[in-house]
Amino acid sequence: MNQAPVDRSASDAAATRRRRIGWGLALLVAVVVPWLLPDQGYSLRVACLVLLFATLAQAWNIAAGLSGLISLGHAGFFGAGAYASTLLLINFGISPWFGMIAALVFGGLLAALLCLPTLRLRGHYFALATLAFGEVMRVIGNSWSDVTGGPVGLSVPFAQPSFAGLQFESLRSYYFLFLIALIITCLIFERIRAGALGLRLRALKNHPDAAASLGVDTTRAKFTVAVISGAITAVIGVLYAQFMFFFDPDTVFSLAGISVRAALITIIGGMGAVAGPLIGAVLIVPIEELSNMLFSSTAAGLSQLVFGAVLIAVVIWQPRGLLALFRRRGDRK
Repeated sequence: MNQAPVDRSASDAAATRRRRIGWGLALLVAVVVPWLLPDQGYSLRVACLVLLFATLAQAWNIAAGLSGLISLGHAGFFGAGAYASTLLLINFGISPWFGMIAALVFGGLLAALLCLPTLRLRGHYFALATLAFGEVMRVIGNSWSDVTGGPVGLSVPFAQPSFAGLQFESLRSYYFLFLIALIITCLIFERIRAGALGLRLRALKNHPDAAASLGVDTTRAKFTVAVISGAITAVIGVLYAQFMFFFDPDTVFSLAGISVRAALITIIGGMGAVAGPLIGAVLIVPIEELSNMLFSSTAAGLSQLVFGAVLIAVVIWQPRGLLALFRRRGDRK
């Protein structure tokens, strides 16, 4: 009579062990990879970008994957963080570490202000509102030349490589910094998903009207994850600025380069799961870089065409994300 619950408990325990082993192996691979690549080589730089954009996608996943708030304006938070930290460094000599704190607060504040008029919107209406926010931030960045440098952009002042200045001579140092940022963001995502807030968000995402009728404070739940997501995204903008040393409004506030890329990585990998953005970034970023390297000099637009064709093929093959493929294989075992 009690055989079924016992079998189910044993199955859940085995699945948990497999997940822990899988995450342990993934972390081991991530730690070993930079030592197998040349320290100043292009391949290690691509690996750094994989971690950076995986972190960005995970921040986007906190809001979109858990609550269904599809944002196309995360570039606004990303660019705001990059500018906040760099301007503090240029004008006041404030360390990027403190600039990171300022970016965290600024990104959260911007997200809160954006949420006030838009959280009652649903679906594509909310997405369009966030898209407008990102474009407004780009226009401000290009127009407010006295502060932002306008279309010319900003350069992060070079300093003696040091941890305090968040500038390193070795790409491996950036790699491990981005890896730590990714781990922290994944832990935040998992803490929200597994907690009471995650339960409310799942109810909100799957049955919003039913959740509201049962007393779930849907507005507060959405507001919380939107602010957390925006704040983390602004911090990632700081890391990007310190890694690239130069940026302009059309780069850090880019719809395609930042907002859509964050969404694309998550959707390709699998929304609503901690592993989704990681899988998506490992696939998309190297393919994009390889496509640019092989085809950008052949014909105008050919690299984007090849990259787009690959993404279309992946979406047709696995419309629910690549994570669904791994889940099916795990279920068969």
